[in-house]
Amino acid sequence: MSSHLSRRRFVRQAAAAGALPILCTSLASGKSPNEKLDVAVIGCGGRGAANLAGVASENIVALCDVDARQAKPAFEHYPKAKKYRDFRKMLGEIGNRIDAVVVSTPDHTHAAAAVTAMKMGKHCYCEKPMAHSVYEVRVMSDLAAKNKLATQLGTQIHAEDNYRRAVELVQAGAIGPVSEVHVWFGGSSAGGDRPKETPAVPADLDWELWLGPAPHRPYHPCYLPGSWRRWWDFGCGALGDFGCHYMDLAFWALGLRHPATIEAEGPPPHPEGTPAWCVIRYQFPARAGAPPVKLTWYDGGKRPALVQEGKVPNWQSAVLFVGAKGMLLADYSRRQLLPEAQYKGFQPPPKKIPDSLGHHREWIQACKTGSPTTCNFDYSGALSEHVLLGNVAYRVGKRLEWDPVNLKAANCPEADKFLRPKYREGWIL
Repeated sequence: MSSHLSRRRFVRQAAAAGALPILCTSLASGKSPNEKLDVAVIGCGGRGAANLAGVASENIVALCDVDARQAKPAFEHYPKAKKYRDFRKMLGEIGNRIDAVVVSTPDHTHAAAAVTAMKMGKHCYCEKPMAHSVYEVRVMSDLAAKNKLATQLGTQIHAEDNYRRAVELVQAGAIGPVSEVHVWFGGSSAGGDRPKETPAVPADLDWELWLGPAPHRPYHPCYLPGSWRRWWDFGCGALGDFGCHYMDLAFWALGLRHPATIEAEGPPPHPEGTPAWCVIRYQFPARAGAPPVKLTWYDGGKRPALVQEGKVPNWQSAVLFVGAKGMLLADYSRRQLLPEAQYKGFQPPPKKIPDSLGHHREWIQACKTGSPTTCNFDYSGALSEHVLLGNVAYRVGKRLEWDPVNLKAANCPEADKFLRPKYREGWIL
C-alpha cells in the first residue's frame, strides 16, 4: 500500500476520532492511476455480479447483500472480503478503509445506500435508474456535486461504439434539426394484486433489510430476486428498467435536460403493480440553436404510428429521431438512416467522440485521477428524473407542468406523494 494512501486513511481516521476537521474532498486529488481502489459492493447478485466483474481489477474489500443465496458466488470468489448484510453496519465499521462503492440493489434502496456512502466521501457507481423517486435522484446529484465525487450510472450501452456513431450523425445534421423522437421497448413489466399467502421467510434472507425504506409487507417469493420491478414500492416497471438505456441516446444526441410537460396513457393505474403498457409524452423546450422536442416512450408492445404504417422497420426496441431532412433509427447495436434510398452512398461524418475506456473502467479512472465520466450523476440525474416523471404522470393521470428548480408539478400538487414517497420509520436520507 502506497504512503499516499496510508496518509489519506490516517487523516480520515483522525477526523473520525475528532482530532481533525472532516473534509469532503475527492480521492482524485493525487491518487496514482497505478494504485488500486478499495471498493465495497452493495448487492452482489444479478446486476451486482456483472458490476462486481466490472471492478474486479481493484481491491474488493467488502461485499454486502441481504440475500445469502444471491451473494454466495461472490462471497466464495472473494474469501478475503469482509461480508455484511447491512450496508450501514459495513460503512460504520470499515468506512475509513473504503474508497468507493458500487450500488446494485433493487431501485428502492439505491438512494439509501448511495447517499450514506457519498456523505462519507465515497465515490459511487449506481445501477439505473439512479433512484426510486425524483427527490432521491436530486439528493444524490446534489451530494455528488457538493462532495466532488466520481460517479457513474449503470447505463453500460453508453460506452458502446454504436451510440457514439449515432450521436455523431444527429449532431452533424445528417437528418436536419430534430423535433420529434420516438423510443420503444418491446417488453413489459406488469404487476398486480398483492399476494395473500404469507410463506415463511427463507433463513438466508433478511426480509426487513430487503424492504429497507419501503412500507412493511409480508414476504412472498413473487418479489425477488428479479420480479420486484413489477411493484411500485420497489421498482419502476418497464419504463424504469429500460428507459435510462434507450432514452439516454436522445438525451446525449440532443442535449436534453428537463421536460416542460409530461403526460401519460395506459391501463387504469393499479395501487400495487406497474402497468402492462404505457405511452409517455414528454415536451422539451428549445435549446440554443435547436427546436423544441417532443419525445414519446412506448412499452408493452405499443409502437409509434410511423412503425404501424410500415414507414419505419419494426425493431423490437429502438430509438427513432425524426428530423427536418430524414430519420435515424437506432438500437444498442444498429443504426439506419431513413428513407434508405435518400441516404444511398451517404458518407458518415468524421469520428469525433473517442472510444470509451469501458464503462466501469471510466469510473475507476475518474476515482483515481479526477477525469470526467460520461454518465456522471449530473447528466444521469436529469435523465433519471425524466424517466421517473413518466411514472408520476401515469399514476396521477394528469398532464404535469414541470418545475425542475423546485421539484414540483405546478398544476398538480397530488403528484408530491409520488415525487417524494415517505420512508419507513428508521430509514432516512
